[in-house]
Amino acid sequence: MNLWKVLASLICLALTLPSQAQNSPQDYVNAHNAARKQVGVGPIAWDAKLASYAPSYAHKRAGDCDMIHSGGPYGENLAWGSWDMSGIEAVKLWVDEKPFYNYNSNTCAPGKMCGHYTQVVWRNSLRVGCGKVKCKTGGAFISCNYDPPGNIIGQKPY
Repeated sequence: MNLWKVLASLICLALTLPSQAQNSPQDYVNAHNAARKQVGVGPIAWDAKLASYAPSYAHKRAGDCDMIHSGGPYGENLAWGSWDMSGIEAVKLWVDEKPFYNYNSNTCAPGKMCGHYTQVVWRNSLRVGCGKVKCKTGGAFISCNYDPPGNIIGQKPY
């Protein structure tokens, strides 16, 4: 086999393998901690137990990728994108809800969502684990789970 055929085979293989860029545990943690730092909240850490739970649930949704929460014992943020969304992009979607959160009234702007953002920055959530699957219907589904869970009614995130 000549060099060009070898290179062409390697390129084809690289294009078909799933990319791990921006989907590593550290990528998820860094994206969370950047948002947490902005509001003076301590860092969150990757947790092996949650990192097992999140992808297990994500795989259950791979057939339809419906945005249905697991109902499990942890806090949970879900994201779906019609593209091969990265973990960093999912966290950004949640953090982009920040302008809709009013700290003084501890509420979201009318007709807007902000609970994903408040879970990301919830001061008592110390551990996170995330998982991603490619949807059979197209796109990607990402689940991040938090322990202890956030968004406790009557409490502020920070």
